[in-house]
Amino acid sequence: MTEILRVENLKKSYDGFLAVNGVSFTVEQGELKALIGPNGAGKSTCFNMLMGQLKPTAGEVFLDGQKITRQKPREIWRKGVGRTFQITSTYQSMTVIENVQMALLSHHHRLFAIAPRAWKLYRDEALEFLRIVSMEDQADRSCSILAYGDLKRLELAIALAHRPRLLLMDEPTAGMAPTARVALMQLVADIVRTQGVSVLFTEHDMDVVFAHAHHIMVLNRGELIADGDATEVRNNPQVQEVYLGGGTLFKEAQDA
Repeated sequence: MTEILRVENLKKSYDGFLAVNGVSFTVEQGELKALIGPNGAGKSTCFNMLMGQLKPTAGEVFLDGQKITRQKPREIWRKGVGRTFQITSTYQSMTVIENVQMALLSHHHRLFAIAPRAWKLYRDEALEFLRIVSMEDQADRSCSILAYGDLKRLELAIALAHRPRLLLMDEPTAGMAPTARVALMQLVADIVRTQGVSVLFTEHDMDVVFAHAHHIMVLNRGELIADGDATEVRNNPQVQEVYLGGGTLFKEAQDA
């Protein structure tokens, strides 16, 4: 498989406190990889360094073999790294399709065309991205009246409009009902399989992680303590002890 992302000995220190301590891993093309761990483990800090929001204290990040460490978020985005956030962010005064069209205007370097004819541009392309997330029938609805799960799917369509090779998803199912969580992650898994996009995601729902992730990494106190498939991580004594309280929740996820 082709390596998309490589992280080498990534560290982030705050006044001597190591929030991320020597983390190294890779993400392959078409891989759906989870980064899990208890609150405060360093997941968001790690994501923010990958995307350029934070500068690492040490270590390197490579995209397609090219170093992107300490580049600005927009530069990294232009190179093909997208991101969704735990809290959705859309233009509530716009329709569903207009939100995707805005992303396409940015992708095609045509933000100068916002008014008055922007609503005509890239409509067919936007509809195709909405079709991918099963929202084409809601294209002309206002975002202000969408259900939360639909906002999550719209955010995914917006991220895909930038045609990323790597998509970072920060707790994509947070705040969603259990059935909606499963449906969204199945959609993400289908996109990975059919579009060849690589996805690295953080998540607290173990059912979602074990059902869909190809590989799972576990952070604890800033250090990577496990990296493997679901079976390897499930059977890791250190993971059971420090993350899942001796394995009780792990067993529930295994039996689900």
